Parts: sequence; C-alpha cells; structure tokens
Amino acid sequence: MSIERARAINETAIAPALRLLPARMDAPAARIVLLAICGQESDFRYRRQIASARAFGPAKGLWQGELGGGLVHGVRRHAATRQYAAALYRARAVEPTNQAIWDAIEHDDVLAAGLARLLLWSDPRALPAAVDVDGGWQLYLRTWRPGAYARGTPAYRSRLRAKWDGYHATAREALEA
Repeated sequence: MSIERARAINETAIAPALRLLPARMDAPAARIVLLAICGQESDFRYRRQIASARAFGPAKGLWQGELGGGLVHGVRRHAATRQYAAALYRARAVEPTNQAIWDAIEHDDVLAAGLARLLLWSDPRALPAAVDVDGGWQLYLRTWRPGAYARGTPAYRSRLRAKWDGYHATAREALEA
C-alpha cells in the first residue's frame, strides 16, 4: 500500500476535482474515504478492472466505475448530484453520456475523482469522521456496492475488510503531511 501513490492521487486527481465542486464537498474525511476507495478498487494504479490474467472486467478508472453504475450513470441522474456532475463534464470537456463518461474516466483521473466524490455526496447519511474506519467501510459498501463482497464467502469478505483497513490507514497517513 503505497503512501506515495496515495499522496500523488490526492495532489493530481482529488484536489483538482474538489476545486471544480462546491467548497463544502472538500473535507479531510472525504479525501480519506476517496483515497481508501481508490486503494480498495484499484490499488492506486489500475485503470481497468482485472477480471483474469487474460481479460478486463467491466470497470474503468482509479475508482472503478462501471458503464451503468453509480459513478457513471448514477451521479449523472441523481437529484443531489446531477448539476455538479454536469459542471464536471463541461470542465473536463466530456460529453454527458454514459459511454463518453465511462471512456473518459479510464484516463481522466480528475473527472473520476470528482464523480467519486459526487457518488459519496449522493449518500443520505453524514460523511463519517476521518478516523471512523468502519463508517468509511459502510459508506463504501452502500455507494460502490462491490460485487466481490456481495458474492464473497465469509472468509473472502473478511479479507476484503482487512484490505480496507489497510487502505484507510494509508489514506490517513498520506494526508497527514
């Protein structure tokens, strides 16, 4: 779990994305959850979901958005996020269609980070505190709805949760400096 990669993502993707969104969406707790999800979903580096040694899965970008999922389709249509999403698409010169957004997030980390923040914003519950590892995990499960967790055995779910704890710690450490 790379603190350096997490810091770089915060500086090159999350910070610029948050400057394109209302100031109230920027908080240390939001950045920590965004970084922890980025780690959980892509290990801070994979822009295509790896389904097997020979195939990609259906998700793209550091936050692993699927074509019809919350990061791509959901924030574009959700009442609480659609106007902010439209501003992001304009700012990043992306056509506001699922296909164009999905294609763009594979390479546009700023757009992907902004959409990830909007997906968190769409959750009706309050953002968990920066040190609330379990609250962050529950927010991740509600908003990303990871299929690997839903289909996983109890042992696999336990491994995913342990992985989350590590990425959350990495995110907190990356933002301390």
